Amino acid sequence: MNMIRDIRKAVRLGKKLVDNRRAHMSLTQKARMQPPLEPGRFKIAVYFADEAVNMYQIRQWYEPLVELAKTWPVVILSRGSTAALTLFDESPLPVTYVRTVAALEKTIAKQDIRIVFYVNQNAKNFQMFRYGQRWHVFINHGESDKMYMTTNQFKAYDYSLIAGDAARARLEKVLWDYDFDRRAIPIGRPQADHYSGSLPYTPDERTVVLYSPTWEGDRAAAAYGSIASHGVGLVRRLLATGRHRIIYRPHPRSGVVNNLYGQANREIISLLEEANKADPTAQHVYDDGPDIGWQIAAADVAISDISAMIYDRLATGKPLMVTRPVSEKAKIDDDGYLSACEWLEVDEIDEVDQQIDRLLHDPEAIARIDFWSQRYFGDTTPGASTRRFHAAVEHLMEEWERHAEIHREDLADRVPDSPH
Repeated sequence: MNMIRDIRKAVRLGKKLVDNRRAHMSLTQKARMQPPLEPGRFKIAVYFADEAVNMYQIRQWYEPLVELAKTWPVVILSRGSTAALTLFDESPLPVTYVRTVAALEKTIAKQDIRIVFYVNQNAKNFQMFRYGQRWHVFINHGESDKMYMTTNQFKAYDYSLIAGDAARARLEKVLWDYDFDRRAIPIGRPQADHYSGSLPYTPDERTVVLYSPTWEGDRAAAAYGSIASHGVGLVRRLLATGRHRIIYRPHPRSGVVNNLYGQANREIISLLEEANKADPTAQHVYDDGPDIGWQIAAADVAISDISAMIYDRLATGKPLMVTRPVSEKAKIDDDGYLSACEWLEVDEIDEVDQQIDRLLHDPEAIARIDFWSQRYFGDTTPGASTRRFHAAVEHLMEEWERHAEIHREDLADRVPDSPH
């Protein structure tokens, strides 16, 4: 038995080595195909030290950064090989692969980088912090009430671009001796102004409901998934009304731990397929595509589990319900939006259509979602967050100029002459 196990392990290691070699060869080839960066051109860099598994963290910033680059040229500095491969294929912004610190240093020396953005807390961020004479700015990859949002690592950055009042209040509870007025700049969620993807259906009189459950979780405290408890009954009820169009976007890991979730997930997908065959005008959607945004913006009502999808939806200021976990061990934050959200209990599934009607027409429910949307993101009217994002960058550039004037002699040999 030990010999068989060792053979299997050796085969897996051999396959991994072959895959890594192929990936390295492909990356080398693609890197050589990239046009050289124009010296002194870029004022802003996005430092991404992760691999492709966390590409979602930078993808959501593509469109806001493309818009920003019209004023301040932006380049992505990729440290991970698998991420670089993906970025070379899909990024709408210039990308350079800086695997080693030496490569990073060489690139920095040739550019006029004044602001460095960070979308996560990767340990390799520390390697970039060594470069002074520029602002290191944490922009994060979402807004939520998770512990991740209250880490003392915020202090490592010169500035942080936060969503709004809720984020500041959350940080004020845990960060000591932190200058919030200067270092924490609220911008809302500019991604909400640039939701990607096109509608896979033709809008009509049907009420569009986005059901975006998370997976079952790998521990009792995080058992937030509703597919097995709420999902099948919820979908059956909405299909039966004939008045609703369902967009079903489950977490890609649904069913990896508990097969009951996998079975329920497959049943929901089958129900949608059967409903579309019975009535092609229904155009229900099972969505497992890479684009995220159109679903959140297009839905009249969203039903989500406890996950980041709650806060993405809040940024639109549109009606939202949260499924109440059936497990008593699931940890629920008593502060923030979850203290006052519209809960969908498992024993209310047969009335979910009535709940939806109430959310769409009840003045108190509408006012409540508006309050919490403002609390987390400020003004959510189209374009407002983008304007605040650009204003924050303009402020940081002005601060850079002010400090550069003070330390002009120290900057003499910093970068080549910039054409911009």
